[in-house]
Amino acid sequence: MLIGVTQGFLEFTVEDYLASSQTEGRYEIEVNQLDPRMRMPMCDKELTATLESPARPLGRVTVKVRCEGTSPWTVFVPAQVRLFREIVTTTRPLKRAGIIEPQDVTLRERDVSTINQGFLTSVDEAIGQKLTRPTVADQVITQVHLEQAEVVRKGDQVVITARSGTLAVRMPGEALSNGGMKEQIRVKNLNSQRVIKAQVIAPGQVEVAM
Repeated sequence: MLIGVTQGFLEFTVEDYLASSQTEGRYEIEVNQLDPRMRMPMCDKELTATLESPARPLGRVTVKVRCEGTSPWTVFVPAQVRLFREIVTTTRPLKRAGIIEPQDVTLRERDVSTINQGFLTSVDEAIGQKLTRPTVADQVITQVHLEQAEVVRKGDQVVITARSGTLAVRMPGEALSNGGMKEQIRVKNLNSQRVIKAQVIAPGQVEVAM
């Protein structure tokens, strides 16, 4: 009875959490067996269940099952909730300070309830980033593994593209600061000598809207 109440409550709670947080994934619930010597009086009211800990119904959880009948009692039932999602992992060992290439990462299903740091759900979030530490094959990539790779350095000669709809005008420029992909940096237009802000779109290339 307690196991059934706990299982049903957790299924409802997890589904509600995934819907409210717009999180996609496949979950599994495992309710721990209780001490067989435990004997609780029959409850003449419907049992109630609440999540005792933690705040999110993921990982190791404890459910408080309570009888509020004529012979009230409370039991704390431990369980494990696993949430499986497709997240970014490495395809081979990678060196520290290396730039992640498309063939270096792939999506694999993993239990994210045990991952405390920010995992990635798209390989595009990792490609082009610089590794802050070495990794092994099949390792989950998280935000702490990555930093923005500088693809333009101060003093580099760059091509400035001024774009308006389908019209694009290109001119020579000089980077006045370092920048990674999609970052805004200061560049000097070598034709007009004006200093402008432009977005890095590729090594040696920046773009500004007209």
